Amino acid sequence: MTAPALRPACAADHPHLLALWLASVRATHAFLGEDDVQALVPIVRDVVLPGLEIWVLEFAPGAPAGFMGLDGAAVEALFVAPEHFRKGVGTMLLAHARRLKGALSVDVNEQNPQALAFYLQCGFVQVGRSALDAAGRPFPILHLREA
Repeated sequence: MTAPALRPACAADHPHLLALWLASVRATHAFLGEDDVQALVPIVRDVVLPGLEIWVLEFAPGAPAGFMGLDGAAVEALFVAPEHFRKGVGTMLLAHARRLKGALSVDVNEQNPQALAFYLQCGFVQVGRSALDAAGRPFPILHLREA
């Protein structure tokens, strides 16, 4: 594997990042039905990708291994292509965010134990819980922060 490149996303990346998001969500968010996933597609495509500070990590040009969306020091999105799971992609993205923003916060679906374990291993601590997600659906959210 070649050294990773980390760069800001551009609009031309959005279709590739949406496809990566879909593959990652389908591999990690077993609590979501396909209707739930499809309902999120326009939000990710039309709000998340154009509205956040998006960073892309690639091992080969034009082939994103993962991406992260920041809103200030809040990690609003961090998704890794399934073929790159457990290869340090998420850790590299978080390290970059810390260099840019300092201590970070993130919200995690309670029903996604892999993501929760990842963030706890990276030094985050739970500081709160919401019974519903931001859209009012019954998907509890854990609020995490770094010290």
